[in-house]
Amino acid sequence: MKKQLLFLSLSLGLMSQAQTISNIRNLSIGTTVTVRGVVSNGSELGSIRYIQDETAGIACYGTSLSGIALGDSITATGVLFDFSGLLELSPTNSFTNHGPVSPNTPLIIPITSANELLEAQLIRFENVTFVQTGTFATGNSTVQITNGTNTFDVRVNGSTNIDGTAIPTGPVTITGLLGQFNTNYQIIPRYTSDIVAYVAPQREINVKINGTTVLNNGTYIIGNTSSNTLTVENTGTQSLSVTSTTLTGANASEFTTTLSSASVLGLGAQSFSLTFTPTANGSRFATITIANNDADENPYIISLLAVGLDNLATEPSSNPTNLNFSNIQAYTLSGAYTAGSNTEKYLVLWSKGAPVSGIPTDANTYLRGDIIGNAKVAYVGGGTSFIPRGVRANQNYHFAVYAFNGTPGFENYKTTGAASGNCTTTGLNIGSYYAGISSASTTFIEQLSALIGPHNFISYYNYKQTVMNQFEVCDTTAGQSFVTCVYTGENKVFSDPFDWTATGYSREHTFCHSWMPTFPCDNPEQDEYTDQHNLYPTNLANANSYRSNLPLNEITGNVLFNFLEGSVGYNASQMVYEPRAAQKGNAARSIFYMATAYNGLNGLNWAIPNYQDQDILKTWHFTDLPDSYEIARQEYIYSVQDNRNPYIDSVNYACHVSFSNMTYLDVNCNVGLEEQLQSNFSVFPVPSNGKVFAQVNGLNITQYTVSDLMGRVVFKNDFVNVPVLELNGQNLRSGKYIIEVNTELGTAKGSFIIE
Repeated sequence: MKKQLLFLSLSLGLMSQAQTISNIRNLSIGTTVTVRGVVSNGSELGSIRYIQDETAGIACYGTSLSGIALGDSITATGVLFDFSGLLELSPTNSFTNHGPVSPNTPLIIPITSANELLEAQLIRFENVTFVQTGTFATGNSTVQITNGTNTFDVRVNGSTNIDGTAIPTGPVTITGLLGQFNTNYQIIPRYTSDIVAYVAPQREINVKINGTTVLNNGTYIIGNTSSNTLTVENTGTQSLSVTSTTLTGANASEFTTTLSSASVLGLGAQSFSLTFTPTANGSRFATITIANNDADENPYIISLLAVGLDNLATEPSSNPTNLNFSNIQAYTLSGAYTAGSNTEKYLVLWSKGAPVSGIPTDANTYLRGDIIGNAKVAYVGGGTSFIPRGVRANQNYHFAVYAFNGTPGFENYKTTGAASGNCTTTGLNIGSYYAGISSASTTFIEQLSALIGPHNFISYYNYKQTVMNQFEVCDTTAGQSFVTCVYTGENKVFSDPFDWTATGYSREHTFCHSWMPTFPCDNPEQDEYTDQHNLYPTNLANANSYRSNLPLNEITGNVLFNFLEGSVGYNASQMVYEPRAAQKGNAARSIFYMATAYNGLNGLNWAIPNYQDQDILKTWHFTDLPDSYEIARQEYIYSVQDNRNPYIDSVNYACHVSFSNMTYLDVNCNVGLEEQLQSNFSVFPVPSNGKVFAQVNGLNITQYTVSDLMGRVVFKNDFVNVPVLELNGQNLRSGKYIIEVNTELGTAKGSFIIE
């Protein structure tokens, strides 16, 4: 009964840069990779193929894989993608079929050993029973199995021949692919022959160290534990003989065991001691080999990994070099570096606007999002490339990469000579998108509708896989993630993967679906319902439900409900929803976009409802200009949906549209970007006898100059990045002064008076 573990043991020699599946599973989501493996399923699971090599497994998704059969050896190229917790190559851009080879052998494991290390591999559970009785439901369904103590999900796909058949009663052996959905792992059988009655083996060895099953050819981390318990179990019906036990490897003399030979009765177990006594510093390695008469697990081999007298792994010989950046966009960037010497893993730190000052500390375990000095952890792993989450437009990001060795609690970081570098993300990438569009034309609205209406359809249910996973979700401490409710500003912290139900979040239609004249909510898989320019993440109970289809406006009367920065209340006699200030302009532009993109669809007029005041939307549009978040979001959605929101790209366009009836306005807007910045520039108090404050609503001030009326510079700073500038005017003479500030969108000028 083979339980051989099909991934490499931990050692300093692991870090060969070959593209094994184990290697690529350590890379960042969004990385394009090429791997070779043997396929574990055919068309019975649809468009997905699970492949594995001698190190690990991974799922490949794509309609082009339809001709790939069970047992084929393929080389596949695709983009790493997180589909509700399952790591995939999606899309699988290309593949080469090398023809059939010997199919993968199922890895026989206990339920408790099904984890991320074995994801996408062919596994087998023995001596388990189904919790449910009767028949498997028609179509896709999930049922459970149990070993008497633990339960585990079984995913039955409607594309197999299993659905609709009788659920077996009594003990069974079940074979399938190890998948994941959200936080639950699941076994996915391929056909009815994957579920058979359990027949007890004659002899079946299983080894535990300190109560944890260690699969054959697996690794156990001793750390600095001197006294350990090694247990040999026999789940077979006849006696299992252990004939010899040997310890080999670089530091074998530091390990001893009382197990030499033994006879373990059927369904029995015996325990022995395993002692570790280090004699030097650094990483310590040994291999224990247990010879026995199990037919297919002789010998049973376990790699042992420990640390020496200093309680630290061996420090890497050198840090990585040649840090470089590619695919620099408004919403993403990729980093890569040349591997360090004698290195297992890397820690990537990043900071915004200044070089990284943080240095990792030995024996500390850092997770993605943790803060070190002025920086956050962008990546931890064995790969030599990374893609940080939460990249925004027009920002200068600095990075430092440290090599380290060791398992949690025993890390040894190379803290000198880190690879470092920086890059600046792009802004709006409009190009010639609006070529031929004229805001002076009476057919301007029709021109825009024809340009932005056609786009790539993305399923409403895939919004999590696109905007959420690839843009909205950001890192916070302890390896957790957070998403921001756009209406209230709530930062919702969660453990990956993101799940709508678990977080209590929903996809909010800013242009409400009840406003849409096509009213597509009874059939959400339509362009206007799934358009990603109109969908934002919101707290379902405390934002989405209260906004409902209320008009957006300022609350001037009683507040009826409030959650953080989002409120329901009265504007005169009308009940309205007022979102947080940072979302007001964004919401207005999303509404403008929808009214324009779909106007004329099915011959219908997409004017906003008469109870939604377009004047307040236009006010918000001009006072809350596109910031780095909205620009990045625009560019990301353009990359997947292939159309743009014109009211982000050209703020003046909104002047020419009456959104209350979708008619053209032949006016001279005369509101260029500089004028918009100027209208949002505030200097206060005026006059002042001390401190002076300046701000440009919604933008950070990055540089400023203060001059007197003779043009002489009295204050200047070229290196600031603040939303509100605070100046000390106590040392200035009485009189009038001119202040000019720079922002990412341009300059604005104002004045103030010192009494």
